[in-house]
Amino acid sequence: MVTRGRARFAAIVVALLLACGERERGAGVIEGARRRAAGGAAARAPDGGKRILFGDLHVHTTWSIDAFIYSLPLFGGEGTHPPADACDFARHCSQLDFFSINDHAEGLTPERWRRTIESIRECNARAGDPADPDLVAFVGYEWTQTGSTPETHFGHKNVIFRGLGDAELPARPITSLPDGSMRRAAPRWLLRALQGVGMVGLGEYADFLWLIERMTQVPDCAAGVDSRELPPDCRENAETPELLFEKLAQQGLETLVIPHGLAWGIHAPPGAKLDVQLTRARHDPERQRLLEVFSGHGSSEEFRRRAGPDGGEAGICPEPTPDFLPCCWRAGEIVRERCGDLPAAECEARVLEARELALEAGVSPHAVLPDTRPEDWLDCDQCRDCFKPAMSLRPRESAQVALALSNPAEAGPDGAPLRFRVGFLASSDNHSARAGTGYKQVARVDNTDARGISSEWTAGLARRLALGSQQDPRRAQPAPPEQQRGFRGLLDSERVASFMYPGGLVAVHAAGRDRRAIWDALARREVYGTSGPRILLWFDLENAPGGPAPMGSAVELGAAPRFAVRAVGSFVQQPGCPPESQAALSPDRLARLCGGECYRPADARRPIAAIEVVRIRPQREADEDVALLVEDPWRRFDCAPDPGGCRALLEDPDYEASGRDAVYYARALEVASPAVNGANLRTQLDAAGNAVRTHPCYADWRSSDADDCLAPVQERAWSSPIFVDRPRTGGMRPLPGGAR
Repeated sequence: MVTRGRARFAAIVVALLLACGERERGAGVIEGARRRAAGGAAARAPDGGKRILFGDLHVHTTWSIDAFIYSLPLFGGEGTHPPADACDFARHCSQLDFFSINDHAEGLTPERWRRTIESIRECNARAGDPADPDLVAFVGYEWTQTGSTPETHFGHKNVIFRGLGDAELPARPITSLPDGSMRRAAPRWLLRALQGVGMVGLGEYADFLWLIERMTQVPDCAAGVDSRELPPDCRENAETPELLFEKLAQQGLETLVIPHGLAWGIHAPPGAKLDVQLTRARHDPERQRLLEVFSGHGSSEEFRRRAGPDGGEAGICPEPTPDFLPCCWRAGEIVRERCGDLPAAECEARVLEARELALEAGVSPHAVLPDTRPEDWLDCDQCRDCFKPAMSLRPRESAQVALALSNPAEAGPDGAPLRFRVGFLASSDNHSARAGTGYKQVARVDNTDARGISSEWTAGLARRLALGSQQDPRRAQPAPPEQQRGFRGLLDSERVASFMYPGGLVAVHAAGRDRRAIWDALARREVYGTSGPRILLWFDLENAPGGPAPMGSAVELGAAPRFAVRAVGSFVQQPGCPPESQAALSPDRLARLCGGECYRPADARRPIAAIEVVRIRPQREADEDVALLVEDPWRRFDCAPDPGGCRALLEDPDYEASGRDAVYYARALEVASPAVNGANLRTQLDAAGNAVRTHPCYADWRSSDADDCLAPVQERAWSSPIFVDRPRTGGMRPLPGGAR
């Protein structure tokens, strides 16, 4: 006779054995065929030359670890979205001309890397004539690095490859993990045992645990070995940019490295700055030619001068200003509001203590008061006058600072200092395989990365597990260890959700629709970014040596530069999906991927409200104050509401007398229109400009999925800069990172 205890034990053993099987679900099935009207959204230059094509070079599937987590029922997720979904979405929902998949490298096991490549190849195979495809798909991955201090933080970079052949692609992606990281994960026996939850209806969680276990099985590649000589089934790590660029050079492939999300304070520590990357070891001008200025995580364009860590004053909690409330200061004020009958001196001591602890907590100042609500923090650490700002903007990581920096200590043979000569683009950074989500400002939960825990009880329990409980309501406490705070970062998404947007787009001025034409436009920086709408933008230096030079060019010029800018607004969108999309995808797939809303332009275009030009004069010395070098805007032209767009001609009369190099880029602004999370935390200010109340746009149970949290904004496009240098050798010359 079998006892109940033995039967229970046998059932557990069976469950564990079943959980040990293969759980990989594959890359999915591409359903849609080639679009008949390939290139229907393309626009040609006024002279009939290059055409403008739109794409997204920052797309995650749920093969990225964070995307997988947010797809789970705990976060109200809709389930997995493998690579095949990205192809069908780009072709038939957003109707892009090109895209790339950029899953986080650490989650790409050898099997998943190979299957990603296979899926991208199949996506291209359906595109028709390679000389005139309806869609071009690129292979890529994301190198995802974060550091706890400004000196060790280098940020995230997308690595993209031109070709599709075995000889044109690496055998494996390169992670930013330190060697041995996965060996320090949970024991394999525990991960395997926990997969038994799949037997009680929790299969999604069992799949996640299986993936973590599989990641622990992949051995680290041997250190110090040429990347080309490593076996294909090991994990190749590069903890620093120096090592990443060294390995990419060893591979010798056509590669672009695109930094992104640099100013997003959810991962960049206070005081983070781009200066630490401007060395020849940490910046490869031939590969790192582009910078993502906007994504679904917000804009990284604008520089703002601040006191405190982000202004270079480490260890100082600054007082509030009329346009900025530091979170460290707000922590002290929350404690002050709770002092009650404490003696005044004791209350003040606790206020100062709270400020210091919040400052020490880095990216998680709220962790020092774990019983607070998001509204208690008002709009601390947020930029109030930025366009669709990144969460807790780190201004010294912004694109404007990148253009202003110089490193004279690492000058080239001609004496020119090392600089970031990067073009501007935008993309989505979407984590559900939805490439180019910004075509309509609808479906906030589906078309942004806003995610929240699905119930109040679960959220409360998760926070207590991550941070513990408040020990004394009237006193701040040290933040938990960084690893625990990182865990809460996945759970504590209330304020973050208000800074999630439908993504941006990259536009190229290309000689054709084929892979090579698109790649060449990217490589010569003849590109621009938009916040989602398909705005048309041209920006040229009219009096460049040899004829007009387009955006992205690097030119030597002795005379005053003359520029021409032209912008045409995006098409007004009609509701629903066009008949071709409805015919290409089954009703269920159209509903799950597109949500019943596709790119569907009407004949009318939105008017352009204004054209702005920003001038930046790069540093002569490495310690020159960046705040004095960025002129935003330098010139502004208000536009009549003309459906044909807006044109502006301008000249820089100060250039010759200044004796300085200069960088210029154009920004086109559409008339205001409703946008998802356009007002972010929806802050209310008093008569003196102080924040008194916020109404966050939640991603959890507190905001309806049907609420898109709309507010009017001026959608925009950013041209790549034109780099104008004082003559050193005469004429136009191929500078390091210059136009070719």
